[in-house]
Amino acid sequence: MSDKLKLANQVCFPIYTLSKEVINHYRPLLKELDLTYPQYLVMLVLWEEGEQNVSTLGAKLNLDSGTLTPLLKRLANKNLIERNRKATDERVVSITLTAQGKLKKKAAQSIPSKIASSLNVSTADLAQLKKIIDQIITQINKEK
Repeated sequence: MSDKLKLANQVCFPIYTLSKEVINHYRPLLKELDLTYPQYLVMLVLWEEGEQNVSTLGAKLNLDSGTLTPLLKRLANKNLIERNRKATDERVVSITLTAQGKLKKKAAQSIPSKIASSLNVSTADLAQLKKIIDQIITQINKEK
């Protein structure tokens, strides 16, 4: 077998494994907030930037509408967000936080530090990893 086809030589496998492991560390913390990881990502964008339309939110999270729409419906059912069609263009759906959604931010404040601690990796190493990942994603997106 070619060395190129050995699992140990694949860059995709450790990225996949790391992604699963990191998300597994989020699960118990997010369970306390009654959020899934993708729901948490939506909430992060809304806490940071406020009102978003669905297409902008999808672009920021790299999620298609088929994935995003049911996720947003579940957040609306939990009374964390409101989905409203724009009066000026009914094709555009605006997403805003409810009062309860805004309050959830306070409960989530400790998650980043708890994750960093649970991973048992230095913040410097995490920052370096993020920088490298961001560079790779930027390079990939340039080629699109």
